[in-house]
Amino acid sequence: MSKLATAWQPSRLKGIQLDREFGTPFLAATQVFDLRPSPRKFLSLDRTAGSSERFIENGTIVITCSGSVGRATLIYAAHEGALISHDLLRITPTNPLYWGWLYAYFRSTPALEMMTSAQYGHMIKHLEPSHIHDLPVPVPRDDILAEFQQEAQKILDLRNKAWRLQCVAEKTFSDAIGVPDDASHAEVAFSVLASALIGKRRRLEATFYSPEATNILSQFHRASLQIDKLGDITDGVWWMTRFKRIFGDEGDRYLSADELFSINPNTTKKVIIEQTDDPDAFRVKEGWIVMACSGQVYGLNGSVSLMTKRHEDAFFSHDLIRIIPRVDNVRPGYLFTALGHPELGRPLVIRNAYGTSIPHLDPEDVRNIPIVRLGKEKENQIADIMEHAIELRVEADATENALAERAERLLALYLLGDTSSFNVMIS
Repeated sequence: MSKLATAWQPSRLKGIQLDREFGTPFLAATQVFDLRPSPRKFLSLDRTAGSSERFIENGTIVITCSGSVGRATLIYAAHEGALISHDLLRITPTNPLYWGWLYAYFRSTPALEMMTSAQYGHMIKHLEPSHIHDLPVPVPRDDILAEFQQEAQKILDLRNKAWRLQCVAEKTFSDAIGVPDDASHAEVAFSVLASALIGKRRRLEATFYSPEATNILSQFHRASLQIDKLGDITDGVWWMTRFKRIFGDEGDRYLSADELFSINPNTTKKVIIEQTDDPDAFRVKEGWIVMACSGQVYGLNGSVSLMTKRHEDAFFSHDLIRIIPRVDNVRPGYLFTALGHPELGRPLVIRNAYGTSIPHLDPEDVRNIPIVRLGKEKENQIADIMEHAIELRVEADATENALAERAERLLALYLLGDTSSFNVMIS
């Protein structure tokens, strides 16, 4: 690999944190793999040594090198403008023509197995640039390199377009509603009327009455917009009972919340479905929405994902609330936007979380989440854009999987002695 590319990483980061309004967003290694990378820290650019090295160019191959090592992905539009952790190795090809092949190689099972075998450390695994440089890499013929280049570029273009369309859908949503009076994220003291605490749920924790959520609801009313409860525009909002998960090679593909909200994860877990009385109840249908209902409020808790055909064969965790939109009333793409919008949707969702160590969301509270209505024409416009964005993201994942599988087939042929597709072995 050292003759084909350079693997490198910036020095360990020592940054000074600032408020959101003044700092530059920072992404940890695992956040780079999130479908929606949401910065939790904002750093002083002037006080961050080597800050220019921590912005990564669109299309760069990166590989995790701490914790769960060897996971590879491409930097795309969702990461623009963010400082990125040193816990990701950056891969710079010596020749741009190698880029597509190298990405497919790093996504392949043989490369992942070699990288994990080279890791060191007991509690926290690590991978060094030298480990990457030592990997053996057969080099395909130039015509095959060009094909891998084309397909990798297609993946990047699809993800960039999908992200930008998602941003357009969310901006269209927020433009139709307007900006709440106080859109800041500052933590301030506040008070509520005692009468507001006396209700069916009797929520006594402060987060339920956060000014951020209150200001959003006030903006809905100022804009004279109709508000429906989620439960009134859906055919079901529920979760599954907890069950003991038994995994085995003969089982069905298993998706947890961590995998569901990651960029095209390598799902290796398979669960034995015979352990449950009604295994089909743990599956989903295209057009449903699932919501993470446990975890930290600054993390995945409350995140939503719109289900597609590729999800229907999977066995889903019980830690996901299922939501079935009533399609004659609301489009899945619009409901997904309304629930997942980072400024006007998520705060109304996550304020319902309860618990200190591991907060949870309850389906009864989720059914009462207010959904603002913008009229059929505007809602269909938003739904069309968002659903198209998700289609592009699914196409990118399918292209990426096919590319990795082709790389694996070529490597298998090489090991069997068929070198007809290769130029030379780099060692």
